[in-house]
Amino acid sequence: MTATLPDLVIAAFIAFCRVGACFLVMPGMSSARVPMQVRLFVAVAATLALLMHLWATILPFVQSRPDALLLLIVSETIVGGLIGLVARIYVLSLQFIAGAIAMMVGFGGMMGSAIEESEPQAPLASLLSFAALLLLFVMNFHHEIVKALVASYQLAPINVFYNPQTSLVNVTDTISQSFYVMLRLGSPFLAYSLLINLAIGFINKLTPQIPVYFISLPFVIFGGLVLLYWGVGGFLSLFVDSFLPVTIGR
Repeated sequence: MTATLPDLVIAAFIAFCRVGACFLVMPGMSSARVPMQVRLFVAVAATLALLMHLWATILPFVQSRPDALLLLIVSETIVGGLIGLVARIYVLSLQFIAGAIAMMVGFGGMMGSAIEESEPQAPLASLLSFAALLLLFVMNFHHEIVKALVASYQLAPINVFYNPQTSLVNVTDTISQSFYVMLRLGSPFLAYSLLINLAIGFINKLTPQIPVYFISLPFVIFGGLVLLYWGVGGFLSLFVDSFLPVTIGR
């Protein structure tokens, strides 16, 4: 097939729609700490790198008509955003359980700067989120995202318009599975919080004149730190091990 310069430009832009939308919402690259110019340059570089491999897949379906091209751009953008969103949902569930852990061990009162979002977050939750995100990139999670983008052209071809039913099923399944995994990872801290607060409640009933909350808070924090010291390694290891089967492996 002989391609003209306009066809090549349109094919590159169509590839950028899927890759750029994925990089826009994927964990790490979508962080509020990453400048917008860096995200744009990384998305353009990834698009150009993948384009040599995807010429034969994209170029035959290039449309020059404005109506067909608009539908193609919308479909490709949604498909790429869905790939990044599936991975981001898992990290959002981690941020949820990290915030819950910080609250359960007594570190939820003072807020600090978040890693992924611009809203304030408990320092312990930011530490867990940053450590987990760092481990994902150390374990080449971004390579799996690139593999998913390449494989998506077989699962969601360019000539087939975006299917909202299948996307909603994938998103809801990912949400349920990721939050189930996070509740399992946070179950030791949940059990600790229930037991320690139950014991504090009994003590308060026995001695209502003593401000039990202020006396018990240092012990709650100390016990939470001990539990975190012994459990954070397994927490992060299980998080990384369960990431690929829940998200990219789908």
